[in-house]
Amino acid sequence: MADDNSYESMLCVKPEVHVYRIPPRASNRGYRAADWKLDEPAWSGRMKITAKGKMAFIKLEDKNTGELFAQAPVEQYPGCVVEAVTDSSRYFVIRIEDGNGRHAFIGLGFADRGDSFDFNVALQDHFKWVKQEGEIAKQEASQSAAPKLDLSFKEGQTIKISIGNIKKKDAGAAKPSRAMGGGLLPPPPGAKAGGVIPPPVGPQAAPAVQTNTATLLDFGSSVPAAQPSSDLWGDFTSAGSNSSKDAVKSGWVQFS
Repeated sequence: MADDNSYESMLCVKPEVHVYRIPPRASNRGYRAADWKLDEPAWSGRMKITAKGKMAFIKLEDKNTGELFAQAPVEQYPGCVVEAVTDSSRYFVIRIEDGNGRHAFIGLGFADRGDSFDFNVALQDHFKWVKQEGEIAKQEASQSAAPKLDLSFKEGQTIKISIGNIKKKDAGAAKPSRAMGGGLLPPPPGAKAGGVIPPPVGPQAAPAVQTNTATLLDFGSSVPAAQPSSDLWGDFTSAGSNSSKDAVKSGWVQFS
């Protein structure tokens, strides 16, 4: 039965349908629309298909006032409530109820084949949804009843993880020591193997420096005045002699 608190949705609306009185079924082969008086319908009006919960309802209403003429509760489709005739796709036999337990079978016809197709598809889609909801509910019930898998660690239980493609630290540290070659840099280009680079060749000023140094370190001797000389280094020697006099007076040795 439908749940009274559920929402009622609209599945299909057709503005014009026809209702026919049908004779009793003559055999088990089904109903035939040719046996009805198709040119004299018993009633004409609007049809609605609504859904409330799992139930569907075929409602026949007056097209002007909306007054309910008849209603057919549908619990499943295809079923005994809605049955197609054997000789046409535009006519059906439906079982209507008055709410007091009484029911009757009437003929329902559509003027257009497209309207009868929409009527059929609306009922099929609704009960297809009902079937899917039932399967989902069964799956959820079976999952809740099944024991849950406990993947937590017990007390004292350990786990070992093996990670590959990781080199040892000792093997990785040995490579740089071999590449350094004892901490010496390679010789510059052009140097002879096993030798030391000689200093650049230039003017030798060592004798002049030694003479000035000896003169500066001689505290007891008097320093003669600078004489003009043809030596190219005479100016520097004079400067060194003047500096030595200042050094003697101050008591400090000053090197130029």
